[in-house]
Amino acid sequence: MAARTLSYLLSRSRSLSSSSGAASLLPSLGGKSGGWRNSNSHRYSTAAEVEELITPQVSINYTQHLINGKFVDAASGKTFPAYDPRTGDVIAHVAEGDAEDVNRAVAAARKAFDEGPWPRMTAYERSRILLRFADLVEKHNDEIAALETWNNGKPYEQAAKAEVPMLVRLFRYYAGWADKIHGLTVPADGNYHVQTLHEPIGVAGQIIPWNFPLIMFAWKVGPALACGNTIVLKTAEQTPLTALVVAKLLHEAGLPPGVLNIVSGYGPTVGAPLASHMDVDKLAFTGSTDTGKVVLGLAAKSNLKPVTLELGGKSPFIVCEDADVDKAVELAHFALFFNQGQCCCAGSRTFVHERVYDEFLEKSKKRALRRVVGDPFKKGVEQGPQIDTEQFEKILRYIKSGIESNATLECGGDRLGSKGFYVQPTVFSNVQDDMLIAQDEIFGPVQTIFKFKEIDEVIRRANSTRYGLAAGVFTQNLATANTLMRALRAGTVWINCFDVFDAAIPFGGYKMSGIGREKGIYSLLNYLQVKAVVTPLKNPAWL
Repeated sequence: MAARTLSYLLSRSRSLSSSSGAASLLPSLGGKSGGWRNSNSHRYSTAAEVEELITPQVSINYTQHLINGKFVDAASGKTFPAYDPRTGDVIAHVAEGDAEDVNRAVAAARKAFDEGPWPRMTAYERSRILLRFADLVEKHNDEIAALETWNNGKPYEQAAKAEVPMLVRLFRYYAGWADKIHGLTVPADGNYHVQTLHEPIGVAGQIIPWNFPLIMFAWKVGPALACGNTIVLKTAEQTPLTALVVAKLLHEAGLPPGVLNIVSGYGPTVGAPLASHMDVDKLAFTGSTDTGKVVLGLAAKSNLKPVTLELGGKSPFIVCEDADVDKAVELAHFALFFNQGQCCCAGSRTFVHERVYDEFLEKSKKRALRRVVGDPFKKGVEQGPQIDTEQFEKILRYIKSGIESNATLECGGDRLGSKGFYVQPTVFSNVQDDMLIAQDEIFGPVQTIFKFKEIDEVIRRANSTRYGLAAGVFTQNLATANTLMRALRAGTVWINCFDVFDAAIPFGGYKMSGIGREKGIYSLLNYLQVKAVVTPLKNPAWL
């Protein structure tokens, strides 16, 4: 199950941190990267500079749009580059979509919904197609994971042992729901038979981000297909490759043409036309809060299509005074640094009770210094490069802001190597709530550690943010856990765990972290219309 796959990652992280030989995995850079800010910085390594990179054993076969069951070039003939974040080198040229491509894809999806077999076949048959697809993905696990790592930079072990299996689990979960979606019979005042029908909403436009391309594909496509909808999907321009591969497998499993269409390209030229399209019935978006506002506005100004948004976060991770400090350090480290810190629900504000603060801080610094950074294809590497130049430079600007705001830089604070987008695991202490690094979503390997004294105080500070996506609580006291889980204004609260993403657990945010929920039964509601049907009864035997 999905939750178990992430538990694997956490247990692996713990085993690395407790190994006396962990530091030996980190050869010295000899001071080549410059700008070192702590005496232990030589313990970091970067594959881009000191190692020969592993060549991925996978080919790139699909770079065109997928429209009406066929791979086709962009209407304009244009392409854009896809990169290897380890080096910044181009690894493929992908069809660059625009409004004309969106129109073609929407027309195919509309015809498939209005005239095609997908919403008209039995739910059981839809379920069988989704199950066959999951089996095919499982069969091709390793090559899909390799392509994900090559285009995204995340550790191959993470992709192969957690994320591809999670996609499989999610599609099997939604396959199980396909033939269990039904309405109700409703008692009414008077001689009437009243029933509700749960109908597919129609053509769904979906826009997914670059940090978890395969998992976001599953979160969006799985429930939409289970409910009988058709789809036009925009992939992130940074990571367009794996969605095309798994979409090909979905068609091999028996998905009819036009049911799933994929248009690659940029936000203004593909995302905006999709969000404002008058023939799209539903929109789902995962990404930044600022872009989410734009998407919501475009949907409202066009045909007022309903929108699901999963947006940014600045999640608190609260370490209480009764915590086992060693376990808390490891879990807080995982909560922030997982996926290079490129996680919307990352525990990016670490609040530590004053009684254990000093011990926690020292051990967190040591754990960050032991973090293995390098070629994500190499076994044992915990952290690969950031996704691209833009994100890489943004993280370094936030680190500079923290230093200039007089937060204490405990370790890290600079790039690693001279090639690729590697950033040192960075820890700040003495962080104040009004600093930019305390307020903004950095989306990188930067841990900010705060001190608190009272539970009421930390509740107030944890909730003093425009976000409300997730929170973590580390305590052995049940009363404390109960108090915090109810007081924290967040869509998910993890108690003594973090990043548990089972297929059945809903995910979404309060406040400016989004609208609606993904995964679980709640995600189905995003892709269904409820119709009430009322029929008069003549001389009913009962009411």
